[in-house]
Amino acid sequence: MWRFNHAMHPNSRSNDLNERDTTMNRLNRRTFLRHTSLATGAVAMLPPQAHVLGANDDLRLAVVGFNSQGKTHLRALRELAGVRVVALCDCDRAVLDREVSAAKKRNETVAGYTDIRRLLENKDVDAITTATPDHWHALATIWACQAGKDVYVEKPLSYCIREGRKMVEAARKYQRMVQVGNAGHDHATGNLVLETEKAGRIRAVYTSLNRLRQSIGKVTGEQPIPPSLDYNLWLGPAPMTPLRRKNLHYDWHWVWPTGTGEIGNNGIYPLDAARLALGQKTLPKRAMSFGGRFLFNDDGETPNTQIALFQYEPGPLVIFELRNLPSENGPKTPPTTVVGDRGTDGLPRWTGPVGETGEFAAHKGHIFNFLKAVRSRRISDLRMDVLEGHLSTAMVHMANISYRLGKTASAEAIREAIKDCGREAVETFNRFREHLTVNGVDWTKTEAVLGPWLEIDPAKEEFVGSGDVVTKANQLVTRLYRPPFAVPEAV
Repeated sequence: MWRFNHAMHPNSRSNDLNERDTTMNRLNRRTFLRHTSLATGAVAMLPPQAHVLGANDDLRLAVVGFNSQGKTHLRALRELAGVRVVALCDCDRAVLDREVSAAKKRNETVAGYTDIRRLLENKDVDAITTATPDHWHALATIWACQAGKDVYVEKPLSYCIREGRKMVEAARKYQRMVQVGNAGHDHATGNLVLETEKAGRIRAVYTSLNRLRQSIGKVTGEQPIPPSLDYNLWLGPAPMTPLRRKNLHYDWHWVWPTGTGEIGNNGIYPLDAARLALGQKTLPKRAMSFGGRFLFNDDGETPNTQIALFQYEPGPLVIFELRNLPSENGPKTPPTTVVGDRGTDGLPRWTGPVGETGEFAAHKGHIFNFLKAVRSRRISDLRMDVLEGHLSTAMVHMANISYRLGKTASAEAIREAIKDCGREAVETFNRFREHLTVNGVDWTKTEAVLGPWLEIDPAKEEFVGSGDVVTKANQLVTRLYRPPFAVPEAV
């Protein structure tokens, strides 16, 4: 097992950032440092051999994976005061060389790596941000924690339930700040549903995601690997299998060995908002999912239309609806809604800023918040600590496990399976069916995948019960790793 000895990497730094001006378009070195002061209590919280970062010192950051979202990380870090990007890592040499060259043109000194293990040996790096594919999130985070580095890791937190728990354990064991890249997560919105008097006792919460996607195409055989890419490093924990899709990059979202589908890619936002507003600090007691990859005769495996049901105990039913087909066709998805004994009420949630500028500002502010926690060494300063990310991301995994264990069923069979879940679930299914019909799905020739209800022990984070389905579900709580890219049992 390849891992770091934390004591050999005494490069942790601490300072207390008392943020008073969070207007991002006015951030500069003067304002950043003006609000920075040494916390006398922080020293006692530091891990052994760590030292305190002086007020005039810069945090030294490395960015891992920047062919897509990682470019946003780079831009944000370069616009924030008190920060230097000192290292870059990407297993695609063409992508790496492009950004190293761009850094040199800015007169920046950066070290370039294709292997994250070599990067993490660099004692001049205080923290990393990572926007690798989903299947690399856990190892990048755990290894960085073991190396004494703080981590900003993109959503969804993990590839599977067990990985999320191990990421939490690593962050706590090595006293690292680990922030999940969900800029919409805000602890200030917690318990809003429970305080909504208009709705009365909450029976259900409905939320949705509408995101138009196109087919990724279909190939007839093995595809060539880009010559600049180290495919072994890119796969990491995933099986060493041939590339069988047109685009290696980004379309990894839609195949199970590397991705978590649209529910993991963007559905994590409304699911996180619903859990947070309900004040839930545990996993749902049970979950199920149904849907399909309709109209796309392609190499994708994950559903493009999906409904997931989550039952908290105690607590209400959470209903999530995903649409990747044109939303203007057919019935519209309602706004996020709280359903109670005395009627319904809207659920306040972050819906995302309008336009590229607003979206970037949100990401930039979230990264700035991470840097505040890196300096203060207080988990409470993080907007979305790793544990919060795990609780929400586990909902994604529970739904996907149900779907992956499902069998094709008629519309009538699905309606029968959910009839006891309440009127709201049945109404959601009716919209689901009508939406697909107007988009060209012929229900006389098409069936959806109906997943089983799966009950989980929230404390052990394992599915309970007997039978083949439960056995297979627990196999999907983790994954088979490809040495040496294995998440260890003891982090």
